[in-house]
Amino acid sequence: MIDLRSDTVTKPTPGMLAAMAAAEVGDEQEREDPTTNELQRRMAGLLGHEAALFFPTATMANQAALRVLSRPGCKVVAEERTHVLIYEWGGPAIHSGLVMQGLPAEAGRPTPEQIEEVDEFGPGSVLVLENTHRSSGGRIWPLEEFRAAVDAARAPGAAVHLDGARLFNASVAAGIEPATWGRLADTVTICFSKGLGCPFGAILAGPAATIERAWEGKFLFGGALRQSGIASAAMLYALDNNVDRLAEDHRRARRLAEGIGMDPATVETNFVPIPDEPGLRTRLLERDVRVGGLRPGWLRAVTHLDIGDEDIEQAIERMQEALSVHV
Repeated sequence: MIDLRSDTVTKPTPGMLAAMAAAEVGDEQEREDPTTNELQRRMAGLLGHEAALFFPTATMANQAALRVLSRPGCKVVAEERTHVLIYEWGGPAIHSGLVMQGLPAEAGRPTPEQIEEVDEFGPGSVLVLENTHRSSGGRIWPLEEFRAAVDAARAPGAAVHLDGARLFNASVAAGIEPATWGRLADTVTICFSKGLGCPFGAILAGPAATIERAWEGKFLFGGALRQSGIASAAMLYALDNNVDRLAEDHRRARRLAEGIGMDPATVETNFVPIPDEPGLRTRLLERDVRVGGLRPGWLRAVTHLDIGDEDIEQAIERMQEALSVHV
């Protein structure tokens, strides 16, 4: 089976497992876990902020950020298929009392004009920008467009959260340091269980005072662990070993797109968007290829740490066969 559903299906490598087993640990709730403390210190610098905080998941980190940046009754605004609006189970409304407003936008990137037209969008509201943007196919925010969107939200007094679950993918593909995007936002999230290959773990970074307040959300959401250094060791290992290699995933995604007749120019990172058609997923599964959903009318094939060149060539052959069957 060639599993291209998502980069979340990766399993820890032997090197990562060894790092986890050897981790020096302490009580995270007492801020005594040295491995977690080192991860937080390092990630704050990489993301261009004063401080950072470990979370078990990026969804929890996103929700903690919204809780800190907002006031109940205000708005969270994002592109209409952004993860925080679609895949976090109404968390902004449930946890922070926010009105959720989606904006239709090309490539997942709301324009400054769209943001300026949002009613009742000021202090206590939050704009969420996602980079890379999942549902548009792993698309990257051009830096100047990102900056313009941030400025448009800041003008009326709203805060900005960067959901950078796959920000390292964007960084490697664009040749731009994560901090270049990260420091423009009030807070930024990174997920380590996607392209970086960890079993779980995420980081929220921001100003020291903001991150101190985020501790409250972490406790309320049940994310304050004890010996979290076991997970943090995997994340530190990923920083040292799995960031630069994301370029291999991007290369393989372009090869896959080219091989099955999709335009490789539309593949910016590790997602290959595939137009859906009746029975296609079933035909692919019959040929031992798994793909995932991208957005209505589109499937996705996602390259990752557990997919090599031989897997891509086999996938191309099987997918060509499945795509040639017309219902």
